Amino acid sequence: MTLLANDPADFADEALAGFAAANPDEVRAVYGGVVRASATPPGQAAVVLGGGTGHYPAFAGWVGPGFAHGAACGNIFASPSSAQICSVARAAQNGGGVVFGFGNYAGDVLHFGRAAEQLRAEGIDVRTVAVTDDVASAPPEDAALRRGIAGDLAVLKILCAAAEQGRPLDEVERAGRRANAATRSLGLAFGGCTLPGADRPLFTVDPGRMGVGLGIHGEPGLEHRPLPSADEVADLLVDGVLAERAAAAGAAGAAGAAGGADRAAVLLNGLGATKYEELYVVHRRVVRRLAAEGVQVVAPVVGEQVTSLDMAGLSLTLTFLDADLEELWTAPAAAPAFRRGALPPRPPRTDDLDTAHRPPAIAPADAASRELGRRIAEALAAVRDTAAAHERRLGEIDAVAGDGDHGIGMRRGSLAAAEEAERAAALGAGARTVLARAGAAWSERGGGTSGALWGAALAAFGTALGDTGGADRERIAAGVRAAVEAVRRLGGARPGDKTLLDAAAPFADRLEAAAGTAVFADAWAEAAEAARRAAEATAAVPARRGRARTHGDGSIGTPDPGAVSLALITAALTPHFQRSTRQEEN
Repeated sequence: MTLLANDPADFADEALAGFAAANPDEVRAVYGGVVRASATPPGQAAVVLGGGTGHYPAFAGWVGPGFAHGAACGNIFASPSSAQICSVARAAQNGGGVVFGFGNYAGDVLHFGRAAEQLRAEGIDVRTVAVTDDVASAPPEDAALRRGIAGDLAVLKILCAAAEQGRPLDEVERAGRRANAATRSLGLAFGGCTLPGADRPLFTVDPGRMGVGLGIHGEPGLEHRPLPSADEVADLLVDGVLAERAAAAGAAGAAGAAGGADRAAVLLNGLGATKYEELYVVHRRVVRRLAAEGVQVVAPVVGEQVTSLDMAGLSLTLTFLDADLEELWTAPAAAPAFRRGALPPRPPRTDDLDTAHRPPAIAPADAASRELGRRIAEALAAVRDTAAAHERRLGEIDAVAGDGDHGIGMRRGSLAAAEEAERAAALGAGARTVLARAGAAWSERGGGTSGALWGAALAAFGTALGDTGGADRERIAAGVRAAVEAVRRLGGARPGDKTLLDAAAPFADRLEAAAGTAVFADAWAEAAEAARRAAEATAAVPARRGRARTHGDGSIGTPDPGAVSLALITAALTPHFQRSTRQEEN
C-alpha cells in the first residue's frame, strides 16, 4: 500500500517539492520538474528526461552532471504535459539544442512530441529518443512498439554521457538510439501497486504465482505462471533477454562471434517492494548464467532504478556494448540517485527560473467572441462535473487492460480546464484564447494520453472559432471537425483501433450531416447519441493502440474508456448547446 499521502491529488507535486528540498545542492525546482543546480555549459546539448511520478529514481533522481540536465515530472503514472516539458527544456538548454528521452508510452510520445514542435517553433533544435526495451510487449518485428521499462537507465545514461562529453546534437541522438537498439529487458511481478488514496492494488497476483511481462504503470503481467525458486527466476530472465542477443549486439556494433556480443551493461532492477537481499540472490545466479553464455558483465547495477510505486517484482536489463557505448556507460555521473566516479564541482546557476514558463497574453477579442468565450467556460464547467461524476467508472473500465488512471486524469484535466477557462473569460478573452488556455491546462493537469488528446482537441476547436464573431452551426461543426482531426493526427489512431476516435469520428460525421438539415440543437443530440452507440460498440473489438494493445484480446467485452468519456461529455453538453444555439438562431 502507498500509505503516506495527504490529498492524493497533490501527491506528485508534494513528492517533487520534497525531493528538490532534499537535494538543494544538486537540483533546482522549475515549473514542471527539476533542472541541474549548475548551469549547462554554453553550446552543450541538453538532455531532458521525463515521465510520470511513481518511478523514482526515474526520472528526477537522474538529474546532475554526467547524467540529465533536467527532468519533467507528470502525475502518478502520467506523462508530464507539453507545457511542463517546454518549461524544463527552456531552463535546461543553453544554445546546444535539446534531446528528449522517455519511455515509449502513448502519453509520453504525444506530450514530448508536442513540446518538441513548440520548441522548434521557438528556434530550439530538439530531438527525441523513446526507449523500447521491453521484449514482452511486442515481437522483434514490431520492436518500435515496445514499452520502455528499466532499460531507461542504461539508454538514458549513455545518451546523457554523450552530451556531457560535448558531442554535437546529432551524435548525442545517435548514441541514444544505438544504446536503445542494443538494450533488452524482461520483468516479473509478484504483486500490484496501489495508487495514493486507493484502498486496493491495481492488480493482484495469486499466492505462489507471478506475472511475466509486466509494465511499470501498474499493468499486470501478460501471463501468469507458478512462482519458482530464485535461481529459476534468474534463468527465466536471462533466457528472455538473451533470446535477442544477436540482434542487440549487432545494433550496438559490438565485436564478437555470431550469436552475440561478449560485453554487456547489466541492471537487475527492483520495482518498489522487493528487498535488496532478494535482488542480490537473483543477481548471483544472473552473473553465473551470463558468464556461462560468454557475456562479461560491465559496471553492473543492482537496486531500485525504475520503480512502480510499491509493486513487488523485478526486471533484468542487458545493454550490449561496443567500445564507445562502454565508455559512455562507465563515464562519471553525479545525480542524487546515481553516482559513478568523480566529477569536478560546478558553479551554481543564479538565473531566474521563473522565466522558463509564462502564460500567453490575453489576445484582443470582439464582443461576440467574448460572449462566446463566457459560454464556453460554462460548457467546460459541465464537462468538469461529468468527469467527476463518472471518475470511478472510467477508472474501472481502464483497469481491465490499462493502468486504471483514466478517470483520475479526466477529472483532473477537466477541472483544470474549467478553472482556466473561467479565469480567461473573466479577463475578457475570446473563444480561441479561452479554449487555448483551457486546452493547455487540461494537457498539463490531466497528463497521459487523454490529457494530450483533449488538450489538442480544445486548442484546435479554438483555432477554428477564432477571437472574433459568435457561434453558428457552421462554426461549431467546423470546430468539432478540427478537434477530431487534431486527435487523429496527434494520436495516430484510426477508427476501429479502440480509442477515443471511435466515438469522436462518428460524432463529428453525424453533426455535420444533421447540421445542414435539422435544428442544430437536435443535430447535436443526434450526434451525441451516435457517439454513445459507437462507444458501446468498442467492447466487441480488441485494442490496437495505447497500453491496452499489449494485452491483445484482454480488452474484449469492455468498452474503450476514452470513447466512453467522450460519449458521456457530448451527452452532458447537449442541454448547453441546445440553449446556446437557440439563442444564436433566435
